Amino acid sequence: MSQDDQSTARVPLTATRAVSVFGISVVGFMTANLVPVMIVALTGELGFSDTGAGTLMTGSLLACAAACLLTSRLTSGNGRYLVARAGLLLTAAGFGAAAFIPSAPVVVAGVLIGGLGAGGAVSAGGAALGALRNPDRASGISGFTNRAIVSVVLFVIPALGAGMGSAFGLLAGLALAALFTTPWLPARPTAPATLATAVAAPKATSRKTTIAGFGLLACFALWALGEDSLWAVAATMGADQAQLDETGMGLVLSLSTLGGLLASGLIGVAGRRLGRTVPLAVALLAGAALKMLSGVVTDPGLYMAVIIAWNTIYMLSFIYIVAAAAALDASGRWSAPVLGVYLVGSSFAPFFGTYVSAAAGYDVLGYVLGGMTLALMVPLVAISRISVQTEKAGAGNATPEILRAAIV
Repeated sequence: MSQDDQSTARVPLTATRAVSVFGISVVGFMTANLVPVMIVALTGELGFSDTGAGTLMTGSLLACAAACLLTSRLTSGNGRYLVARAGLLLTAAGFGAAAFIPSAPVVVAGVLIGGLGAGGAVSAGGAALGALRNPDRASGISGFTNRAIVSVVLFVIPALGAGMGSAFGLLAGLALAALFTTPWLPARPTAPATLATAVAAPKATSRKTTIAGFGLLACFALWALGEDSLWAVAATMGADQAQLDETGMGLVLSLSTLGGLLASGLIGVAGRRLGRTVPLAVALLAGAALKMLSGVVTDPGLYMAVIIAWNTIYMLSFIYIVAAAAALDASGRWSAPVLGVYLVGSSFAPFFGTYVSAAAGYDVLGYVLGGMTLALMVPLVAISRISVQTEKAGAGNATPEILRAAIV
């Protein structure tokens, strides 16, 4: 049984909790980050066609999203540890089989099973994020950890050779390592969120936060569609519109990762000091402007600057939206499925981005994506304000006994 099983409030971030929560989340979401190298491995070593490999990885991502959403109720309750362990075991088994058994049926089954397991890990890690104090700082550190580990993995895999053993086997090994950290996951808090809703207008508060939670999930899926649609066509748009070569695009990818690390690190250090709602509004507004600008710039240097700036702003928005989900409910009711809905929106992004750009041009795509962000900014900012109020109410309505327990 975890040391946190008897906790009665949001708990502070310790080294062991950080390793467990962020490590499990990173492993769960790693499939999405490794899709390009996994497709290279499938086509190069096993002879899959580009379409076949892409379809298989899309199926794995959708399986991940479905598992995350279907297990979110369990992970926000008493099934957090079971789902985490089962998910990591399936991830290790599925991707391990795909890595070391060179049979097409085994690979297909393994990649899909690995995706299902990864969804359970994402759900458990996301739910546990809600149990940590200072959701802004926790989400910032989580984003920083994700970017840092992914950067290392993306460096190691080409060095080892982008084959099945490195692309899928490395992820299987990381899942096994994360399995040993599951006892450190913080458990579902029983208060002050429960007590707060029992003291101050329980029905109104519950209804308000429930509407806000479902609204956040819907908005996050649409926001993911818009963000990843631009990312899907960034390379071709740079080549066609700004005559950006492969070297330039590689530099964009590297500096974009650095920008994301700096943005997430800033929030991780600053925590609540920056606030949540105003930075989110500024980031969304800037992101909309940069999307519109990306579709019309023709200078290679300016295009690179726009895409790097957009990627940095993207990470800021991402972290604050996840932080709002965690703050809405300490049990992880909304932070558990939030990355699942992101994957749903992201799954349709390549089709949407390429279809709109081919049908109407890159300039129209930029305006469409920018307009989507502006439209989503209104509900997301409102939901962020509700998350701040909910978090404060939960802390303010704690009894002296609960406050003493939280301090200890």
